[in-house]
Amino acid sequence: MSGFFNSCQNQMKYNEEDESQKGINKATKGGIVYGEYLQLDKVLNAQVLQSQQKGDKIHDEHLFIVTHQAYELWFKQILWELDSVRDLFIKKHVRDERNMLKVVSRIHRITMIFKLLVEQFAVLETMTALDFFDFREYLSPASGFQSLQFRLLEAKIGVADHLRVPYNRRHYRDNFHGQESETLLSSEQEPTLLQLVEKWLERTPGLENDGFNFWGKLQANIEEGLKMEKHKLEKMEDSEVKEDLLAELNKQTEIFTALFDPKRHEHLLSKGELRLSYKALQGALMINFYREEPRFQVPFQLLTALMEIDTLMTKWRYNHVCMVHRMIGSKAGTGGSSGYHYLRSTVSDRYKVFVDLFNLTKFLVPRSWVPKLNPSIHKLLWSECCFLKYFTLTLSLFQCHYTFRM
Repeated sequence: MSGFFNSCQNQMKYNEEDESQKGINKATKGGIVYGEYLQLDKVLNAQVLQSQQKGDKIHDEHLFIVTHQAYELWFKQILWELDSVRDLFIKKHVRDERNMLKVVSRIHRITMIFKLLVEQFAVLETMTALDFFDFREYLSPASGFQSLQFRLLEAKIGVADHLRVPYNRRHYRDNFHGQESETLLSSEQEPTLLQLVEKWLERTPGLENDGFNFWGKLQANIEEGLKMEKHKLEKMEDSEVKEDLLAELNKQTEIFTALFDPKRHEHLLSKGELRLSYKALQGALMINFYREEPRFQVPFQLLTALMEIDTLMTKWRYNHVCMVHRMIGSKAGTGGSSGYHYLRSTVSDRYKVFVDLFNLTKFLVPRSWVPKLNPSIHKLLWSECCFLKYFTLTLSLFQCHYTFRM
């Protein structure tokens, strides 16, 4: 008996000393609670099985609905982040280095969500083709193509309208009606992320002809470098190796001749083979070459994240294609498309928005060919440059005002 009593005393003493039990349950005092805040009564009751309503409840339809609802919720978050980034560019708040960090952070968040969406197919693939076949007939004419949010996402990032694959020989917007069609049309009139990034790249410090003149110096250095390489190769004894090296050098020369030809760039732009303006391409290449400099580190992170979005969207499309092929083979889609064949046609560079950034690598040159930065550009961050200009302007106005008062 005494042993039991001692045990109880020890337990009471432990409870008195247990720091983990010293909290206060605030939920008992009123106010919003977890389920109300998240409106779980709506979310958790939004899974209506069509098979069950038809008197033939199929177990895996619940997984199918939950997975696609999760996709739509994440699409909503991506649009939330994307609109906030576009707003920062539209209002020209990106001139502040702190806001550029905010832009990169939110774009990075979008990439992390897309990584999750790519992996989410693994959950759906726990369902076999036969499991899907059991309830597929109840889905028609619903189709993933009808996801308004995904179409908005494509439009706002900058998927070119003329490069889209037609849906049953018709424009993709023809599959939407009423308010949804108006919402899509409105989004297509707004500046895309691609267009906003393009304008931002065109303002890259150092591109000015009367300033650092990065482009002019780069062209001169590359032309001189190629000339020296050719001279060195011509001194070699005749051999297959020499011929191969000269052929490769000629290819490189053609690439850089085209790079420094603005008319050729405009021609490729008009054909849809390029997406960025000539000035924006210059800015992007400058950022890549000077990515280790303080001024260009955050912009380089942004360009890298933009390419990651393209990469992950392509992976998402590819995983979708593979899953559809596995589930229905070559059958038509529930919405009436050719199914797998249509989806496969969307996995191409025509749906890449920032394809020009991927192609920058073909313009890489030895570091010794890259123009040396001016000390002012090398040392000052963008925000510091802005402050310096503001200080200089303020000082000038003060001097003028003081002279006028005198």
